[in-house]
This record gives sequence, C-alpha cells and structure tokens, in this order.
Amino acid sequence: MAGASTDTAIRTSAPVRVLIYLLLILFALFYLLPLFVMSINSVKPLGEITGGNMIALPTVWTLDPWRSAWSTAQIGVEPTGLKPYFMNSILMALPAVLLSTFFGALNGYVLTKWSFRGDKILFGLLLFSCFIPFQIVLIPMARLLGLMGLAGSTPGLVLVHFVYGIGFTTLYFRNYYAAFPTELVRAAQIDGAGFFRIFWRILLPSSGPIIAVSFIWQFTNIWNDFLFGASFADLDSMPMTVALNNLVSSSTGVKEYNVHFAGAIMAAAPTLLVYIVAGRYFVRGLMAGSVKG
Repeated sequence: MAGASTDTAIRTSAPVRVLIYLLLILFALFYLLPLFVMSINSVKPLGEITGGNMIALPTVWTLDPWRSAWSTAQIGVEPTGLKPYFMNSILMALPAVLLSTFFGALNGYVLTKWSFRGDKILFGLLLFSCFIPFQIVLIPMARLLGLMGLAGSTPGLVLVHFVYGIGFTTLYFRNYYAAFPTELVRAAQIDGAGFFRIFWRILLPSSGPIIAVSFIWQFTNIWNDFLFGASFADLDSMPMTVALNNLVSSSTGVKEYNVHFAGAIMAAAPTLLVYIVAGRYFVRGLMAGSVKG
C-alpha cells in the first residue's frame, strides 16, 4: 500500500513539474527577448532595421555597428565612441568596490564581536544610509567634492560610491558575522591575538561567500550608475553609462539603432559577465548570512 501511494504521488507530481518547467522556460524567453532583439540588431545594417522586422535574423551580418560604438571618432569636441570611457568605469568601480567591501567587513566585525556604547545606534545610522535617495545627496556631495578638490575626477566618483555603498556592505557583513562563533574570537584573544590579527586570520578567511555578495552587489550598482556619473564627472572622468547616453544623443538625422544596440550591450556586458560567472555565489552568500545562531 505504501509503495502504491508513493508511485501515485510520483506519477501525479511529474505533470506538475513539467508544467512548472514550461512556465519557467516561457518566462525566461520573455525576459531574454530584449537582449535577443538588441543582439541581432547590433549586427545588422541600418537599412534592415528601419525597413524590416527587428526580430528577424539579419540577412547581412556586419560588425560595423560595434566598431562605430567602440571607436573614438570626433563629433564637435566630444568623442562619441565608448572606448575612452570603459577604463574610466573600471578605475571608478574596482577601487570603490574593494574599499566598500573591506570597510564593510571591518564594520561588521566591530559591530558583532566588539561591544561598545552606542554600537546599536551606529549600526542604525549605517542602516538608515541604505534608504537615502540619490537625489538628496547631490548638492551636499557636489559641495564636499568641490571643497576637497575632487570635483569632476575619478577619485571623486570613487569616494561617492564608497560612501554610498558602505551602509549596504556593513549590513551584509554584520548579518554574516553575527552567525560566526564568538567563542573562536574569545579564544584568539586569550591566546594573545589582537584586533586586526583576529580580523585577518580568523574572520576574513571565512568570509568568501559574503565577500562575493558584496562584490557583485557593489560592482553592479556602481557600474550601472548614471546619476552620480552625470552629476560629478567631467569629460575626462565620464563613466561608460554617461558616454552611452551621449552616444545616443549625438546621433543627428537618422538614428543609428544598430550602433546604439551595440553600445548598450557593451555597457551591460561587464555586469552580465559577473552574474554569469559568480551568480551562484551571490545566492549562497545571501543564504549564509540569513540565519543567526
């Protein structure tokens, strides 16, 4: 009887699983449709886009739109290609990600393993910073960058993204370290280990999952940011997202949609690659820091 019940349960659940998989595939195809349209139209001549079906595969394949989007051809005084600004985004994103991740880990360590007066208030203030809209800080941050001599520079953008990201990274590491055995920290203290030695030798080596979460989250937000780049950068420090907007706006007369599609894919490729390579670590890291005790 028990075996028959199990067989019946398996037979009845199989159609349900098939239906779920079909729905997931349908949703995935619907979600990926814009990327498919952008990809195929980025390798078409412009005439096939304006006078044909945008969903159809190209009859003539060409990489000229990609070369035009990447090149540094001049229109007026501003370069229209994305090539000069790709490195600007790298020089902005990587230092900001590394700094915010390191200091977020340090804050999480302090707020979970070292009790002091006002630690809950400090964590509340850092948590509150996660909910401050970008628009509120534009004028104060512009004033501060001007006083520091960092206005219109890549280090200024690094500072902006570091300050704005420290609240998120502190939250991640604080929740992750809350589940870390405090007894190990106390034992290290008894053995004579100091503040930074405990951090470097015990906590940080075990923080791989949450470091991946912090890196992916921060890199995605910083790379895709437009508002701070448009507000605080000049021509020499402009990130790729702002350059992409200028690339689209610089088109006069007939819009070069194939070039625009190619540029959009170029701008999105680094974050897409990060999620493809390390996306599973993002989920694992979030789950690792979701349970306390």
